[in-house]
Amino acid sequence: MLIPTGRSCEDPWVVASSLLPVTKRLKFLVAVRPGLHQPALAARMAATFDRLSGGRLLVNLVTGGDQAELEGDGVFMDHAARYEQSSEFIRIWREILSRSHDGGTVDHDGKHLSVRGAKLLFPPLQEPHPPVWFGGSSDAAHVLAAEQVDTYLTWGEPPADVARKVADVRQRAADQGRALNFGIRLHVIVRETEDAAWDAADQLISRLDDETVARAQAAFARMDSEGQRRMAALHRGGTRRTRADLEISPNLWAGVGLVRGGAGTALVGDPKTVAARIQEYAELGLDRFIFSGYPHLEEAYRFAELVFPLLPLRLRDRLPGQALSGPFGEVVANNYVPKPAGRPPLYVSQS
Repeated sequence: MLIPTGRSCEDPWVVASSLLPVTKRLKFLVAVRPGLHQPALAARMAATFDRLSGGRLLVNLVTGGDQAELEGDGVFMDHAARYEQSSEFIRIWREILSRSHDGGTVDHDGKHLSVRGAKLLFPPLQEPHPPVWFGGSSDAAHVLAAEQVDTYLTWGEPPADVARKVADVRQRAADQGRALNFGIRLHVIVRETEDAAWDAADQLISRLDDETVARAQAAFARMDSEGQRRMAALHRGGTRRTRADLEISPNLWAGVGLVRGGAGTALVGDPKTVAARIQEYAELGLDRFIFSGYPHLEEAYRFAELVFPLLPLRLRDRLPGQALSGPFGEVVANNYVPKPAGRPPLYVSQS
C-alpha cells in the first residue's frame, strides 16, 4: 500500500503506524521526502517501523516537483539541487541502516548533507535495509535510480514509452553491476463490460468545467517535474477532452490527469481486457503494480472481484480436493472452515 507525502496528504509515517495493530501481512510503501528531515533520523524511523511491523516496510523516495509546496515546507532548491540532495540523502540512509547490523558508523561529507560518526543501535529486520522505491522521468532521476534504488517506478504511459524508460534505467544499472525491479503506477476503471467501463470513465470527469481544468493545468505547468510534463503532454495540457482524444493507447485513458497531479492515467475496460493490458506491461519487465481508483474502496472491491481471478498469480491459493461442480458456494464452504476470531467483534450502530 503506497502512502503518499505532500501538503494534501496526512503524514505517511503516522498513517502507516496507526495501521500496524490491525494488519498482519500488508506491506507499507511509505513516501519519504529528503529535505524535510535528516537522513539519520529517517534511518531510525525506518528501522523502528521495520521492527514493529515485522519487516513490512518499503520506502518510496520522493524528490518533489511542486515548488510552492516545497517552499511551504522549507525546501528552497531547484530541480538539479533536489536530485543532488536526494542522492546524498538516500546514500547516507542506506549506509547507516546497512552498517547497523555490524555496529559500524558512517561518515559522509557532501555538498548538501554531512554526518560524522552516524550510528544506529537498533537495526531493521530487513537486511541490509528496507527496499527503496523511486520514480522519476528526468535524466537525473534515471541516474539516481540506477545507482541506489531497488525498484524503479513509472507512471502509466503507453507501453512503447514505458519500454524505453525501463531499457534506459536497466542499462544504466547494469553498467554499475546492479539489477533493479520495475513497477508502474496506474488507476483502474474496470466493469463487467467494455461499454460500462467507458461510461464510468466519462462519468468520473462529467462535472469538470473548462475553468477547473484550466486552473489545474496552470498549477501543473508551474512544476519542474519531467514526469508531470509527460503526463500533461498525454492530454495536451487539458485540451483533449473526448474519449477518442484521451484514449492515448488501447484502453489507457488520460482523463484522470486533467485535474490530478502525478499519476494521471487509468486502464479502462472489461476484466479480460484490463488483465491483458496488465500482462502487456508485465512482458516489458514490470513486476510491481500500484493500482487505485475512485472511490478507493469501491474500486478496490471491483478490481479484486473482476481482475484478480484472471491474473497469473504464482501464490494464488488453489482449492484442495475435489473439482468444483454443482453448488459452488457449498463446496467452498465445506473446504474452508472459518477460524475463531482473536477477540470479540466491535459492533457500531448509526442512528
